[in-house]
Amino acid sequence: MAVEIDCRGLACPAPVLQTKEAIEAKRPDIIRVIVDNEASKQNVIRFLESQGFALTVEMNEPDIHV
Repeated sequence: MAVEIDCRGLACPAPVLQTKEAIEAKRPDIIRVIVDNEASKQNVIRFLESQGFALTVEMNEPDIHV
């Protein structure tokens, strides 16, 4: 199952918290998190890596897809 979370416009730690909630509730195989700032990108990447997810990052200006 794939899950997409739109975290544009949210300040940290909200993107990480929403990502964590989605993982706990839905146990997705694939999760796409859309953020619009560098701090959120880095925090989401660190969190997903700590959870064992393999990552790709796409820069779709002005958005960042992790």
